[in-house]
Amino acid sequence: MEGHEQQHGATEAGRDRHHIRIGGTDDFQVRNLAEIASAQQEGTDTLTTLLASVAAVSLLVGGIGIMNIMLVSVTERTREIGVRKAIGARKYDIIKQFLIEAVLLSELGGLAGILTGVLGGNGIAIAFSMNMVFPWFWAITGLIVCSVIGIGFGSYPAWKAASLHPIEALRYE
Repeated sequence: MEGHEQQHGATEAGRDRHHIRIGGTDDFQVRNLAEIASAQQEGTDTLTTLLASVAAVSLLVGGIGIMNIMLVSVTERTREIGVRKAIGARKYDIIKQFLIEAVLLSELGGLAGILTGVLGGNGIAIAFSMNMVFPWFWAITGLIVCSVIGIGFGSYPAWKAASLHPIEALRYE
């Protein structure tokens, strides 16, 4: 309430200084900086939520893409998997192989994204004569998230590959 009283006092002082009669229209505005800051914070929060939503959808789409690529890889390499299992490869060995491939695939995508961001950031910095700051923490966090996405979305194809029966896999054409 104190801010409202101060705003009212400022309005009255402005009306006196501008010689505005009672009932006349103000030819000035009085703004409360706390309200402006609050509105700006709301806008920032909305933008943050929007960007986080876009990032989450992008990660989901990327993860589904990795899973599809890995499922195609399992299908194309069914005979190879059968041979490996026939000569003694354990289920764990097959899972590990496909998970490593999925993580490498997602890490390559993450590195491409970081490289694109750095090049784009440097281009903008040069265009506007600004200094470019590379956020190592966020780049490393991004690579960790890529690994988690690779493991998460590569688990089903890896499990599917490891669950193939060797004889059926060797018969596959």
